[in-house]
Amino acid sequence: MGITKVQPSPYWSYCMQYPLEVTFKVWTLAPKLVVTDAQGNLVFFVKQKLFKLKEAIGVFADEAQTKRLYDIKADRIIDFSARYNFMDSSGSSVGAVKRKGMRSIWRAHYDIFDNETSSTLHIQEENPWVKVLDSLFQEIPIVGALSGYVFNPKYLVKRSDGTVVMRLEKRPSFISRKFTIKPVDHLSSREETQALLSLLMMILLERARG
Repeated sequence: MGITKVQPSPYWSYCMQYPLEVTFKVWTLAPKLVVTDAQGNLVFFVKQKLFKLKEAIGVFADEAQTKRLYDIKADRIIDFSARYNFMDSSGSSVGAVKRKGMRSIWRAHYDIFDNETSSTLHIQEENPWVKVLDSLFQEIPIVGALSGYVFNPKYLVKRSDGTVVMRLEKRPSFISRKFTIKPVDHLSSREETQALLSLLMMILLERARG
């Protein structure tokens, strides 16, 4: 897919150039995500803070963490259905994401909020059998270490009417975990921000499931 320019967002200084590549650095003490655009430019550097009773994630414009773009904070102490609130560098609310409780045990499902109650975007795992097969494959001695090359889940960002607007796909990888994010349909700049932050938070939450 070539470069797709989306409507400029007030939350960053240039048009997002898709597809985005997300690299999850597995072998680090504190979970980190590096997001680059189609030209290889750094878009986000995401770092999860350690030893926090309530999860706290910083989203930066650089790996040196000198320019903070967003904060993602849980609304409660470790909970499967915690709500993760997004705030920009000025402390203003940008939205939130929340896992859909018991419904997410079989197929990952997250609701994306624009305010306290309004949820118009949703993240849904495309095929839940992929993670089941991945778990079984991992139990096979030696070759189980290659599961990241064989089974790779996909996630869809949808509107409430079922329209798919964005897609995240895990790519074959070994040491690091890599994902690709591509737009499918039009999003406003605010919705785009909410969808991207929600997908990044989802990667951190779903990392234990492959």
